[in-house]
Amino acid sequence: MDTVFITDLRVDAVIGIFDWERHIRQTLSVDLEVATDCAAAAATDQLAQAVDYKALSKRIVAFLQEQQFALVETAAEHTAAMVRAEFAIPWLRLRLHKPGALRDARDVGVAIERGERPQASTP
Repeated sequence: MDTVFITDLRVDAVIGIFDWERHIRQTLSVDLEVATDCAAAAATDQLAQAVDYKALSKRIVAFLQEQQFALVETAAEHTAAMVRAEFAIPWLRLRLHKPGALRDARDVGVAIERGERPQASTP
């Protein structure tokens, strides 16, 4: 199994459980790994055979900016479902960070995996 990953994708979104959080945008950070088979893309050197991580990133940003979530868990679950559905991803690992949510911590967030993780192919 091969993976394509995106690290520290920054998105300003409405998220939080407090009233004041419903009126501002806060920066979220997304780390994403998606299962793929890189062999076809490597053989053809064609984007059509690869996971288009630019399109994927732009869609995640738009999705989180369009929504309003109370919980990081809900934002992560919905984002994962959208990615799997729209990009035909069989498995993903998503970490959604909400930096600054706790005064005495640099970062908080959730990590989820969804789908069936493909087995590594044997030569």
